[in-house]
Amino acid sequence: MLGKNILLGGALAAVLSLSLSAPVDAQGVAPAATDIVVKGIKGRVPTEIFGKRPFMRNPVISPDGTKIAVMMSRNGIDNLGIIDLTKLGSPPKFFARAEEFREAGDRTVGGWSWVGNRTVLFTLASREIIGGQRVDLLRYVAYDLESGSLTPLAWEGASGNGIQILYRDHVKERVLMQRTSFRNDQNEFRPEVIDLDVRTGKFTTAQRPNVFVSQWVADGKGVIRAGIGGDNDGKQRLMYRSTPDQPFKTLSNEKDTTFTGTQITPDIFTLDGDIAYATSNKDGYRKVYRVNLATMEVVGKPVFEVPGHDVEGLVPSKDDTRLIGVRYTTNKQRTRWFDGRLNEIQKFFDEDFGAGNARIMSADDDYTKLVVFIAKPSEPGTYYLYDTVSGNLGVLGHFHPDLQDADLNPTETIRYKASDGMEIPAVVTYPRHRPHRKNLPVIVMPHGGPFGVRDEEEFGFFPWQQAMAELGYVVIQPNYRGSGGYGKQFVLEGRKPNGYGQRMQDDLNDALTWFGQTGLIDPKRACIMGWSYGGYATARGAQRDPNVWKCAIAGAGVYDFPMMKAYDMGAFGSFGANFQATADNLVAISSARNTDGAWAPILIVAGLRDARIPIEQSRTLVSRLKGSGKKEGIDFRYVEQPKGTHNLPYEEVHIEWLVEAEKWADRFNPAYVPADIDYARKPNVDPRFQKTVGAPATASK
Repeated sequence: MLGKNILLGGALAAVLSLSLSAPVDAQGVAPAATDIVVKGIKGRVPTEIFGKRPFMRNPVISPDGTKIAVMMSRNGIDNLGIIDLTKLGSPPKFFARAEEFREAGDRTVGGWSWVGNRTVLFTLASREIIGGQRVDLLRYVAYDLESGSLTPLAWEGASGNGIQILYRDHVKERVLMQRTSFRNDQNEFRPEVIDLDVRTGKFTTAQRPNVFVSQWVADGKGVIRAGIGGDNDGKQRLMYRSTPDQPFKTLSNEKDTTFTGTQITPDIFTLDGDIAYATSNKDGYRKVYRVNLATMEVVGKPVFEVPGHDVEGLVPSKDDTRLIGVRYTTNKQRTRWFDGRLNEIQKFFDEDFGAGNARIMSADDDYTKLVVFIAKPSEPGTYYLYDTVSGNLGVLGHFHPDLQDADLNPTETIRYKASDGMEIPAVVTYPRHRPHRKNLPVIVMPHGGPFGVRDEEEFGFFPWQQAMAELGYVVIQPNYRGSGGYGKQFVLEGRKPNGYGQRMQDDLNDALTWFGQTGLIDPKRACIMGWSYGGYATARGAQRDPNVWKCAIAGAGVYDFPMMKAYDMGAFGSFGANFQATADNLVAISSARNTDGAWAPILIVAGLRDARIPIEQSRTLVSRLKGSGKKEGIDFRYVEQPKGTHNLPYEEVHIEWLVEAEKWADRFNPAYVPADIDYARKPNVDPRFQKTVGAPATASK
């Protein structure tokens, strides 16, 4: 038995069916005439709907194009299964249920991929208590489609994570896998590489650990060519060899004082000797280069760059020897294909569905069958199977179980000027029921991270911007300084001593000033809402700028930085602890250390099982608010979610977060007030959603 929260072997009792001529709905059949039809929704979509788990996500097609491994939700629980494309109309076969883990010993499913055409590898995450702290360990399990059996892969002797695949041989059904192991004595926390047969689980050692290496890199022939390492002070080392019979040589070993990942490391080894494709932000923005690793010299001009933006990732050929595409984000995610055929297919999709609205997510070995995700930023989106030979584009399934392909609140990216003159990109979502767009209430929603992360135009896994816009608010998601994707200097602006909790916070306030001057919003009707770093920024705003915000809605935030830094020192070492806390005075930027004085009314939501931000952060803030004379239920509300984790994976927990946010915003900053010109036209809940809406399970304290 692999774990109490996983259903192993066989199909679920209630199975789903698939049709490529009509979308699959949450009950597993094509929608009937009496089912919810979401196009042209005139009434308001209830907030609870936006908290639903995605119905289908991350379908991955097998190398021969006959099967798809996919996660599908049923009654709010994710189930990993196989769709057989040769037997259309037959139900998917499920073999693992991905319930969220909460307690030590619980396990759940993470990512999945193929090795050959009859084996699916999936990640099993296990929550354990090690050294008094909650730790999530990751392992691989192989699912055999022919026998229905599950095989733990290389668990024996593993000390830490064992889920890094460096090379796949689909013919011999073997992989090179990186893992840490107790077999290596003093190097038990440095990775080895094993040559693993995924059918039998048997393995041999391909590369022993090196005290300086934390990440090995293999080429397209399965040869370990490079090792990348670092220490707790931020020093980064690159070791390399041209051939398997050579020893590794250290090519670079420098400290990254910028915390931006400046080192050049190989991504794709070509068949041309020491030449590899790599990305680097050495010239300010992350670009794609050809690099001679033997000399660490860049060959020629950048292969690809995006003015004003960073490249995000490279797409290798199936044999891992060629660069066929580059992933990047401007206002939304895009791919530049260097393969001529794929480039023509992308142009076809862009013409039919709008530029950047269709993304090739997965493909068989010869790229004749493609899994494509199509969605405007205001739509949840739909997965399609595209046969490039026949030209058939068939629906696999909708991303969202109830909204399907509804076109909801429009979104665009706007750049505004901060008070110091810096230009800040922001994603703005407009309430579709208020087309006049004048003097509207607003919710500013800072993203998590904060460094290297950004918001973009998309419906997303957590469509909070859509939920709040549906209520009648303009939602502004500033990519404040420190956010990723806009070059190294933009990140460094946030990492300055006056960035965290200060200048980064000003960027949020400045959004109200700038958009207020355009007439779109009423700056006096503003709330701030966020999770993780966004939760920190929300509480900081309530504490530092109570006259700016009518209310604050904070989830899973850090509120006491000296306490958090001590926790991070134990969990991540000095480098990890200093990566976040960049301010000179941690007490001054900690909302829980400054609870005296006026505060904007704040909702505080926290998950009891949050392994990233300990529950003590929220409990400390609540205790100190009370100690400063703040009244619970008046000045603040605290919701502690017993099932909650940092990632809000449970449907009921996610719904509770959004419903609590709706109530708090409505109490202190209602979307519609009698003075509004459209007050009499405030929309009611659309009747078609009445049957799907129920009160979420209460988990508050």
